[in-house]
Amino acid sequence: MHFAEEYWFGGGYIAYLKQTHGIDLPEKIFLIAQGIGLVLMLAGILIARRLGFIETMLVIFGAVITANGLTHIITSILQSMYGPGLITSIFVWLPLGLATLIRFHGNFGSARYWFAVLVGVGINIVVVLFTLRGGV
Repeated sequence: MHFAEEYWFGGGYIAYLKQTHGIDLPEKIFLIAQGIGLVLMLAGILIARRLGFIETMLVIFGAVITANGLTHIITSILQSMYGPGLITSIFVWLPLGLATLIRFHGNFGSARYWFAVLVGVGINIVVVLFTLRGGV
């Protein structure tokens, strides 16, 4: 749902980046990056299941989607405009991410939990930097 909103709604995220930041993100790069993200998430799930750290992976995913949702919401507020991905960020990403983080808080050691949160936030930062560089 989130990818579909970013791709099709409000003229699409590519046009949004061009309008708001002057960034030319080629559609091919956008689609490849989305595909790579999906493959990495699926690989992460398989590896986490195999090695027995599925709860830690869920916290990482919860942090990624919470950070991504907040990024969409904050930029839309700061720019006083709709940005593709905002609706699913408000109604899907943020509630799902926060529910996941709350659900697994206290399930394992504090250091491991917060490390997983930092990894998730770090992944979102990498995605933001990649996007703001036009996929370069």
